[in-house]
Amino acid sequence: MFYGAVVWDPWLIVAQIVCLQCLYYLTLGIFLAILVGTRVSKMSLVYFFDYAIVTSSTVTGWCVIASIFLSSVAGAGYLLYLIERAKKCLDFSATLYIIHLFICIIYGGWPSSITWWVVNITAFAVMALLGEYLCMRRELREIPISRYRSSV
Repeated sequence: MFYGAVVWDPWLIVAQIVCLQCLYYLTLGIFLAILVGTRVSKMSLVYFFDYAIVTSSTVTGWCVIASIFLSSVAGAGYLLYLIERAKKCLDFSATLYIIHLFICIIYGGWPSSITWWVVNITAFAVMALLGEYLCMRRELREIPISRYRSSV
């Protein structure tokens, strides 16, 4: 993709949002299965979307919090490969967490837990800032020039 020409492609943006959201939930599910699945008898969507589960008063709650943070770090890596632009990382991260908020509201109502808000806002910041950092590092790499150029 050439970065000089900016082309408005809404289908590409929607596809990137869908891919990022799916990869985020897939990663969250893997981390929840590893960290929480070993502690509970039955996994369900409660661990994904119920704000009451995100608590610092139980070990299971801490495992859910760790899963959310690990998924946000993985999400920064997904931003590097799916979005590829540092200036778009904040937008796509915000979109991901806003969609997650809406799904949580539909599933269990408005999140009234301060822990849920702190964890998700911090995870959003980690994902956006780490994604921007990784994308900037890639954008600022030197362009390799062949050593076998003809000297004129």
